[in-house]
Amino acid sequence: MLREVTATRYVTPLHSGGSVPGVVEADDLGTYVVKFTGSAQGRKALVAEVIVGELARRLGLRFPELVLVDFDPAIAADEPHQEVQDLLRSSAGRNLGMDFLPGAADFTPELAERFAVDPLEAGKVIWLDALTVNVDRTVHSSNLMLWPTAGVAPPKLWLIDHGAALVFHHRWDTSAPEKSYDFRHHALGGYAPDVRAADAELAPLVTRDLLRAVVAEVPDAWLADEPGFTTPDEVREAYVGYLHARVEASVAWLPTDFPSRDELAAEEARRAAKTRRGRPAWLKQVPDLHGKPPAEQDWTVHLG
Repeated sequence: MLREVTATRYVTPLHSGGSVPGVVEADDLGTYVVKFTGSAQGRKALVAEVIVGELARRLGLRFPELVLVDFDPAIAADEPHQEVQDLLRSSAGRNLGMDFLPGAADFTPELAERFAVDPLEAGKVIWLDALTVNVDRTVHSSNLMLWPTAGVAPPKLWLIDHGAALVFHHRWDTSAPEKSYDFRHHALGGYAPDVRAADAELAPLVTRDLLRAVVAEVPDAWLADEPGFTTPDEVREAYVGYLHARVEASVAWLPTDFPSRDELAAEEARRAAKTRRGRPAWLKQVPDLHGKPPAEQDWTVHLG
C-alpha cells in the first residue's frame, strides 16, 4: 500500500497546472508535490494518478513515489491567495503526494532536441498512455521531466501528471475498449517509438492480478458513492475489467502513425500562420509575444 505521511509545512502553490498542486514538507523529512481532493478536477484525477502511476512503475517506467498525505489547512494559514486558501480548506484530510524531484527540468521541445530517447522506451511510454487513454502528454505539454540534471551521468526521463487519463471513468463508458485515440502529437512521437515491441513486452505483464494490485492502492474514500456501484471493490473491479479488456484489444488501438519532428514543426508553422491571418487588421501589427524571450521581443505596437 502507499505510504502515509503527515504534512508539516506548506511551502508554495504551483500555478502551472489547473489543479494548483502545492509543494509540501512532511514528517518523514520528504518533500512532495501534493494534489488536493478539493481541486476542480476532483477525486477522480487522484484515482487516475494512482492507477496510471503505479501501473507505470510496475512496468519498469520511471515515476516518482506516491504517498498519501494527511493535510491540515492550518499549516498554510499564511498563504496570501484567497483561491488557494479556499482549495486548501476544502482539502483537509487525505490527499495525494508525489515525490518532489529537486532540480528536475521540464521536457520541453528545446530540451527534446538535445536529448536522446531510446525508441523502445518511447514506445513503452506511448503504449502506457494509449492503454490508459492519457492524451495529455503532447509536444506542447509533455508531462515529462528530466532528472537528475546535474552531474556527469545523463538525465533520465520521468513520467508525471496522469490526472487526465482514464477518461472512461467520468461516465463509465466501457463499451468500446478497442477504441483508438489520436496520439500523433505525443511528446515522444518524434523518437521513432517502437510501440509494437513495447506491446509485445508489456501486454503480457498487464494481467488481472497486476491490475488488481494497482487499483488496491486507491483509498476506499476516493471510490465511494460512485453512481452505479455499491462498494469501492466493485469500482475497482470495473477498472480491472476495462483495462484488461483494453490490453487484449491492443492490436486495434496501438498508435503507429507519428509525424517526424520536421513535419511537426511545419504543421505548427502552418497553424501559427493561419491563426495570424485570421486576426483583425489592426491586431496583425502586434508582434508575436509568445515566440521569443522577453529580451528579444519588440514591445512597440503600431495602432495608427
